[in-house]
Amino acid sequence: MQDIAVIEADKRHSIEVAGLVSRLLIELEPGAEADIKKLELQALTESLLNSGKIWAFLARSNGSNVGVLTLHECAAIYAGGVFGEISELYVAPEVRSLKVGQQLIEAAMEKARALCWKRLEVGTPPENESPRTLRFYKSLGFVATGVRMKYVL
Repeated sequence: MQDIAVIEADKRHSIEVAGLVSRLLIELEPGAEADIKKLELQALTESLLNSGKIWAFLARSNGSNVGVLTLHECAAIYAGGVFGEISELYVAPEVRSLKVGQQLIEAAMEKARALCWKRLEVGTPPENESPRTLRFYKSLGFVATGVRMKYVL
């Protein structure tokens, strides 16, 4: 079994974080590589990490980055105040059975507790599209709270 180390990233890790988020976005939308490049993910990642608007965790194995999780702070009355939301979670396919995602989630939960957040939320795909993803989150204690929609400004 491979040793996995999870570290909290900062702006010095922006290249690594952006690279893994890019892999996530390409996996989710295989035909959107040109649009993803336009996002200038490295500069955006560095800016967001530096501003404190997001936190990121990197999972490493044998000197390689194999996973990333980003989260940010939200606030809502329904949530009882300030809470966190997982923005991105990506684990390289070759290590998906090694509990890398679980370790990243556990690091996020620890950070959430340190920040005194009331809860941690994550967006998920519809159950019929990715039952494995839903089983993963449920196995870690997440419960379904409904669906989300977006409006691009």
